[in-house]
Amino acid sequence: MADDDTSYYEPEAGRALARKIELHAYDLRAHLKEFKGKTGEEAITDGFGVLTESEEVTSAYIAYSADVASAMKAAHEHLDKIADALRKVNRDTEVTDDNLAVLFGKQADGDR
Repeated sequence: MADDDTSYYEPEAGRALARKIELHAYDLRAHLKEFKGKTGEEAITDGFGVLTESEEVTSAYIAYSADVASAMKAAHEHLDKIADALRKVNRDTEVTDDNLAVLFGKQADGDR
């Protein structure tokens, strides 16, 4: 915040933040794909085998894997929504700034 307590929004910082969050969402999606490959039902079943005694353990691990994958997917989708919202804020701020500039006498080509 500036010394005179006025608010200021820096569009470049907003774009950078949106991009950073988008990259985290992308990374999380990649980790989710890798996690599913390593802990999916087939991988877990192969790891524990098909012994009768292992059925309960296998079912527990499969359920846990599905829960974790679901949570990771929700986090990924949430990060995507945050990045989209930040991009919308940036777009709206730029439009508002341009409209205010015209209102205060700035010409469309940038001259006063």
